[in-house]
Amino acid sequence: MTRSKFTLWLLACLILMFTASFAGANDFTVINKDKLKGELPDVIVVDVRAPHDWDSSQWKIQGARRGLPAEAGKWMAEYPKDKTIVFYCA
Repeated sequence: MTRSKFTLWLLACLILMFTASFAGANDFTVINKDKLKGELPDVIVVDVRAPHDWDSSQWKIQGARRGLPAEAGKWMAEYPKDKTIVFYCA
């Protein structure tokens, strides 16, 4: 394989990997606080703010669980797959 063909092949693979990683990224819904209130207690609310932001905030959703985004692989398995999970960070 020539160098230019290899470069094109590598570029195509990288583009496919990059776009595939974002394929499900738009699979979410943005809701407001009134809609969330209507969904409680049938949803799991997870606060994913950075520790500093969470500690310094006076606004927290009562009953929300904490989850550090960097550790999502650890805590996501704790939640049932048949429940709706609401993440918030503001």
